[in-house]
Amino acid sequence: MFHNTKTTLVKLTFFQFILLIFGSLLTLTTVEARDFIDNYSPIQVDIIDDQGRVFRQIATTSKAFKVKRAYIEAKKGKRYSLRLRNTSNQRIGVVIAIDGRNILTGKKSWLRSSEKMYILNPYEIATYKGWRTAKNHVNRFFFTAEDNSYAQAWGDNSAMGVIALAVFNEKPRIMYRYGNSLRRNKKSKRSVPAAAADAGTGFGREEYSPTVKVHFKARKRAVSKHFYKYEWRSSLCQRGIIQCYDAPIRPHNRFWSEESYVPYPPRRNRNDYQDNDEEHNPLFDF
Repeated sequence: MFHNTKTTLVKLTFFQFILLIFGSLLTLTTVEARDFIDNYSPIQVDIIDDQGRVFRQIATTSKAFKVKRAYIEAKKGKRYSLRLRNTSNQRIGVVIAIDGRNILTGKKSWLRSSEKMYILNPYEIATYKGWRTAKNHVNRFFFTAEDNSYAQAWGDNSAMGVIALAVFNEKPRIMYRYGNSLRRNKKSKRSVPAAAADAGTGFGREEYSPTVKVHFKARKRAVSKHFYKYEWRSSLCQRGIIQCYDAPIRPHNRFWSEESYVPYPPRRNRNDYQDNDEEHNPLFDF
């Protein structure tokens, strides 16, 4: 009897051990999946100049849920564009705000799904170069002083120096079948455009940039958000964001000259003051 009881206990412990291992693996897999989802974004964002060079992004240590933050170095007077790549197999909508203003409407943005947005088809790459002033025209983005920025022209410096994007998935389009034809639900016919603090973004020269309108109904919550804080090099150096080896210019100080020793009197040199004659040296007379 004791032997049978012991055997039963061993089998029960082994069974519990198997359950423990399985639970640990399941927990690990769940954590890994959650981390993957937390860091996932369906778009890749590059900030480029007119020669196609990509501005370096210096990522922050922020761990905010589905939010990417990075610094970039602004270069005064340089025109720039946003190049977006949809890495997913679905259409997505992107609200873009620069210095806190929606680049499609010019209005103050809160990165909400109700705002006008650009639409990217699956795996599409699109470049947005400026503030949209008409269906087929934009005025270029360029780095400038805060007081010359588009946002400051409206008295708004609440988000100066920040390029912000919110990415939205599309709500499922409901289809109704009538006979042999398919018709969309009329409620899905809402249309939006499909093309597109010391530093700010100016309202630059006009350029041709054609767009079309498409039907897209965004989900309420953004699937990911991107924030890029652009600042002058001097500001990034002071903040310690980038390592700077430029020798600082030391201001002149008349009480702290680099030549800090007393000069000899005019028409005199060191030999005149060597005490070679112990009996008499006229230079030491007093």
